[in-house]
Amino acid sequence: MSGQNTLLKSFKLAGTKEGTISVASIEEPYGKGSHSVVSIGISLKGNIEEPDWKAHIPYENLDDLIAALTEAKEQSKN
Repeated sequence: MSGQNTLLKSFKLAGTKEGTISVASIEEPYGKGSHSVVSIGISLKGNIEEPDWKAHIPYENLDDLIAALTEAKEQSKN
């Protein structure tokens, strides 16, 4: 992976002692000319530099992801 990694936000992972969720922007994640992505990392030990899991979401898919997360949030209230 290459490109600039900019941490946008990190916050505590609910239900854990040290867990963290981090959200970052990565430019050219797969080499020169590749599209930028939002990286969502989950670290059970709070190490945002080396998350246990991560997902890369193309910026073009953010609206769909936000809509799906909003729907999940609404369903969790029922």
